[in-house]
Amino acid sequence: MTIHRVAFRAAEGKPLQLREIEKAIAEEVATLLRPHIAAMTPQVIQPALMDVKQAAAYLGRSEQAVQHLIRNRVLPVVRYGRRVHLHRRDLDAWIEANKE
Repeated sequence: MTIHRVAFRAAEGKPLQLREIEKAIAEEVATLLRPHIAAMTPQVIQPALMDVKQAAAYLGRSEQAVQHLIRNRVLPVVRYGRRVHLHRRDLDAWIEANKE
């Protein structure tokens, strides 16, 4: 029941239960606040660097295929010690360059 129906029933002199009024008010408040709450929801931060497994999932390729692209220097990598990472921007550039 909307707040307008509650007000209309009250104006007609029909008896209302407190629970109906509370529910109508709660629904009205939720309707008004929903856009504001959605705007305040934090954005999920996507990491810029991915390991080979994540890059393979991102590209829809196997890990071996991504490793092959790395070995052939098709995809640039960021090395930290023995760890190999691929930058999301480089993966996106590779996708764009290979579109037909």
